[in-house]
Amino acid sequence: MNFKANEPFVRITKRDGLHFWQGWLFRLIALALALVVCAIIIFAMVKLNPLKVYGAMWQGAFGSNKRIWVTLRDTMMLLCIGVGLAPAFKMRFWNIGAEGQILVGGIATAACMIYLGSSMPTWLLIILMFVTSAVAGAIWGFIPAIFKSRFGTNETLFTLMMNYVAIQLTSFFVALWENPFGSNTVGVINQVTKNGWFPSIFGQQYLLNVILVLSMAVFVYIYLRYSKQGYEIAVVGESERTARYIGIDVRNVIVRTMIISGAICGIAGFIAVSGASHTISTSTAGGRGFTAIIVAWLAKFNTFVMILVAALLVFLEKGAIQIASQYNLNDYASQMITGIILFFILGSEFFINYKLVFRGKKEAK
Repeated sequence: MNFKANEPFVRITKRDGLHFWQGWLFRLIALALALVVCAIIIFAMVKLNPLKVYGAMWQGAFGSNKRIWVTLRDTMMLLCIGVGLAPAFKMRFWNIGAEGQILVGGIATAACMIYLGSSMPTWLLIILMFVTSAVAGAIWGFIPAIFKSRFGTNETLFTLMMNYVAIQLTSFFVALWENPFGSNTVGVINQVTKNGWFPSIFGQQYLLNVILVLSMAVFVYIYLRYSKQGYEIAVVGESERTARYIGIDVRNVIVRTMIISGAICGIAGFIAVSGASHTISTSTAGGRGFTAIIVAWLAKFNTFVMILVAALLVFLEKGAIQIASQYNLNDYASQMITGIILFFILGSEFFINYKLVFRGKKEAK
């Protein structure tokens, strides 16, 4: 067989027309391969039965009713942030500032609990905290958006720097509200009265977390897919020049979308403080603002798919903690397993979007 002298042995080309189920087949194959590789590494390193290790991971996430609800709580938190990032990312506005938006939303929530907790009923206080946290997050999203739309600043650096501002702001309020004095922590807010805490629904402490976040996931899905504003976001994300040509006010779209993105991330801060930890600190966001980027990206900004991705990441986190304690492994060994699985899943996205064409083979039309 004759080949052209300059023809490469393998070429990477864009894959077109891949069905939805085929994409998920690639991801499932990647997950299976990751589990096989992890099994080999586990046995080589610590001589443990990989199946028992995977069973321990399952127990860590779903081994009891309490663990199931804690896993659900953390999944909803991560999902909420991913849902918040989806509109901005679909517009190709790289909002790396979710951590800061979570923190300012948490500060607004904690302030309402501390100053207004004894002066209004819990249901009204929760509504007020929801609104103030959304407004705080929206302001934190509005600032980089207005600079981007007016002056063309780099949104990645701007939103990242806003995180550090929010951390210092949180440190200030922690020092202002510290309880007991000198502890450098706020402590559990309204521990006795539980004013501002999410109420139990049907006996479940975290059911309201699930209801709120799933409602926002449905709202954002409909907003992005079926509304005029969602269409404008998609067009701006594809090409700002095209958007301007067809009469879309790009500046307005950028500002509006980042207000929505920041508001939802601010609500995540409200859920973290009122619905989970009942305190505020610089670790309230806990790095989830960055982890949620993986959630949004892998799901291709589909908020329903984000549920599965967020659940997988939280499962891996809980499982890593469990095997580290149960088998006396250090954190690095357990986190390595998580890293390998994520590496394979992220790598599968390459084969979903691209294909390898070897020398002498023609591309299928």
